[in-house]
Amino acid sequence: MTGEKIRTMRKDHNKPNKNEDIMDTYDESSNGTIPNGTSNTFRSNKAFQKSIKPLALQQQQLSNNINANNLNANSSVGTIVDDNNKNPIILTNENLEFPVHECVFKGDVRRLSSLIRTHSISQKDVHGERTPVLSVCVWFVVSECALLLLAHNAPVKIKNAQGWSPLAEAISYGDRQMITAILRKLKQQSRESVADKRPKLLKALRELGDFYLELHWDFQSWVPLLSRMLPSDACKIYKQGINIRLDTTLIDFTDMKCQRGDLSFIFSGDATPSQSFVVLDNEAKVYQRIHHEESEMETEEEVDILMSSDVYSATLSTKSITFSRSQIGWLFREDKTERVGNFLADFYAVNGLVLESRKRREHLSEEDILRNKAIMESLSKGGSISEQNFEPVRRQSLTAPAPNTISWEEYINAEHGKPPHLGRELVCKESKKNFKATVAMSQDFPLGIESLLNVLEVIAPFKHFNKLREFVQMKLPPGFPVKLDIPVFPTITATVTFQEFRYDEFEESIFSIPAEYKEDPSRFPDL
Repeated sequence: MTGEKIRTMRKDHNKPNKNEDIMDTYDESSNGTIPNGTSNTFRSNKAFQKSIKPLALQQQQLSNNINANNLNANSSVGTIVDDNNKNPIILTNENLEFPVHECVFKGDVRRLSSLIRTHSISQKDVHGERTPVLSVCVWFVVSECALLLLAHNAPVKIKNAQGWSPLAEAISYGDRQMITAILRKLKQQSRESVADKRPKLLKALRELGDFYLELHWDFQSWVPLLSRMLPSDACKIYKQGINIRLDTTLIDFTDMKCQRGDLSFIFSGDATPSQSFVVLDNEAKVYQRIHHEESEMETEEEVDILMSSDVYSATLSTKSITFSRSQIGWLFREDKTERVGNFLADFYAVNGLVLESRKRREHLSEEDILRNKAIMESLSKGGSISEQNFEPVRRQSLTAPAPNTISWEEYINAEHGKPPHLGRELVCKESKKNFKATVAMSQDFPLGIESLLNVLEVIAPFKHFNKLREFVQMKLPPGFPVKLDIPVFPTITATVTFQEFRYDEFEESIFSIPAEYKEDPSRFPDL
């Protein structure tokens, strides 16, 4: 987990799988993480600035093209559906061949270029791994194939069954050019995703009444002594028209450190996207617009950190989640119902949540591991990265692992769920932890969950708010979650309490930058 913590302190990475998992990291990363995935983006490489979107697929066209080019004569075409990456996924029978995967496996760039026009580049293979085609590129460092797929906007956030993305596989293999290209594309796709959501989000905000909302955050940990270091925060949210203001005292928060202050986050829906997000430091009287692009130097530094850190993946599985009414009383048990702030709420126990984490370090040297361990020990005692004289060293590509000797036939015909290992030999540590939580649902709360999600979508650049947004997307019991426990990091949980809500009107000035404030573009480097 060392690498994820270090990366989170430098850049934020993160986004979840909506259907199964509500907590994810950017190995993504951070993570995404990530970070974060909703606002921070890198300047795209010139090779990718003109994204070539795949042609719309029609079943008849696909059949005709395949027959005409004799590309997959024995294949049958299944149902075509869209995924969140705007690339169609072809639902097929198990016997269907995977010509795009095969081309990449064999390094056949010419045939791949032809197949891209008629086949889905977001399709996964039949293995339990459900391997994205881009990951196959990474395993063999087929740069030409990878660049071709990226130019056609192949989805970068897609993962296999173990939670590993193409970026994670690229870091493991250690080819710097490949890591950089995938990282840039990841940031570009995140930016495009935000732009696509913007019209729908603004429409939802217009239809929502103007209001004031106050919520409290209390962070805890099962790690000894760590809870004493964790912060609490009272957040005030003002919403008027398509403008939102968030007042908070928690500037930045990672596993081992938090940064306090007096800040206001302002979203102006009428402004252009590059001018919409502003953070005010009310103590220093300065403001910063949230970054949408980063310099080449920052991108290269990000790659250095990724190559010198653990690759980390964490998911909170909700597949077996159940809710049961909490009980009170010694002799005569009854359902627990109490007031939370001004709202009467029914309390539920959340069962079946499992935090699954995986950490890989086959790409690290012994020196890397010892240095990372020393940094984390210092941070756990309240130190900082600067005290360890941590300066990312420009990393060169690693020596490639032994050439692959596995044929395409051996790979695709292997027992499902047990494909031959490709790439560098794994050094992976896995752990599982049951996550116990409580949620209080109120029928009296005036705001609906869908409306809350729209507001949280705006303020998602703050990592802990993004985790809240991900959690409430679950299928919860009836009502509004006025109090709930959520995982923020693998060792840290937060209790979120909605204390106050009222419909109200406000002065327009609170959604503007005060005249006396000066711009400081580097005030908050992680935003």
